[in-house]
Amino acid sequence: MAGRGYTLIGADGVQYRSDEPGLFGGHRGSRIYGRLDCPAALRALAGGGYARHRVFFADEATAVAAGYRPCHACMREAYLIWKQSGGA
Repeated sequence: MAGRGYTLIGADGVQYRSDEPGLFGGHRGSRIYGRLDCPAALRALAGGGYARHRVFFADEATAVAAGYRPCHACMREAYLIWKQSGGA
């Protein structure tokens, strides 16, 4: 029996279908990615509106390649490295 499938964003920024769920979530408008259990993202989701801009990535490298930056709330170390490198 086939699974429902998941829509993920690839390194080229284009959506594709996957049998596996994404390990990281992001926000299309702000181009920020983070853990699926990120407290800041969960608060935004609870407030409404955020879900329609939500995207998912297979892994962190794909999120970075697609032009997203790490979340400062749930990925502080990666965010500080990104910031020290000049950001984008």
